[in-house]
Amino acid sequence: MIRKLVITKDLELHYDVAFNEIDNEEVLWYWIDFDHPTEVETNLLESHFHFHALAIEDCVNNINTPKFDYYEDYNFFILNSLYNGKAMPKEIALFVSDKYVVSYHNSSLVEIDEAFDRVKVNKKHWTRGTAYVAHQIMDKVVDHFFPAVYTIEEKLEKIEINEEEDTVYNLIDKLFKLRKELLKLRKTINSMRDLLYRIINSEKLEDFNEHKMYFSDIHDHLLKLSSMIESNREMTADIRDNYLSMNSAKLNRNTMVLTVVTTIFNPLTFIVGVYGMNFQFMPELNFKYGYFVALAIMAIIAVSMYLWFKRKGWMDL
Repeated sequence: MIRKLVITKDLELHYDVAFNEIDNEEVLWYWIDFDHPTEVETNLLESHFHFHALAIEDCVNNINTPKFDYYEDYNFFILNSLYNGKAMPKEIALFVSDKYVVSYHNSSLVEIDEAFDRVKVNKKHWTRGTAYVAHQIMDKVVDHFFPAVYTIEEKLEKIEINEEEDTVYNLIDKLFKLRKELLKLRKTINSMRDLLYRIINSEKLEDFNEHKMYFSDIHDHLLKLSSMIESNREMTADIRDNYLSMNSAKLNRNTMVLTVVTTIFNPLTFIVGVYGMNFQFMPELNFKYGYFVALAIMAIIAVSMYLWFKRKGWMDL
């Protein structure tokens, strides 16, 4: 699908303008959006606009790495957006000159729709030209990073509170999945941050330099997002270490209980073993109260050992 937004020098908005009429002198600038284009529509990038073959190749074959290149009559940008709020990036290609903005993306994106709606209603900004359109697209792309980061933060809080009382193994598994999402987000956000830094500091983007303040604002948002990502990654590590420590402490406690029980039963087992031997001449075997005396001795040993372990603090579990 192709949609057009054409602004004339009289600051009038038009949508249905033929390609052969879009470059006339009355047009101030225009934005053409290729939304999930067909092969025939994609061919217009070469047949009508005569864009460089390498730029068209980057459009068609997703490289998923933000970049921008200088060409003689236009600048070429690759942006990464989040598809439906997921960590998997989707590519947006932008061709920007002082006369036009051509956006190309293989998937329908909410960010582009929102930018398109905002541009067409903000008539007071139309005189800012194509840099305004590029700013709106980048701004909307970055704005949609925040909900994805906030969602991960909420999941981390739920894992930390553990209201569902999941096992440590399930919690660790969830943490590693979130950490994997954070790594993907970090790669996307940091690469976009670097792209905005280049845009702000480039001397070749004359139209953009006049609106540097707006692009600096987007860069500030990306810096904040990078900080949030790093903070969340540290939180995942802290929560993981806490749960592993708790699991280790629980294991040590159980081991201590078993050790104490085993230690108490060792002398009892020794006594039972001695008097369980089938020798004919064992003086104690003929003693009338020998059985009760043996039980009493074993009980005294067990209680004495328990009290001694209690005094040492080994039973404070």
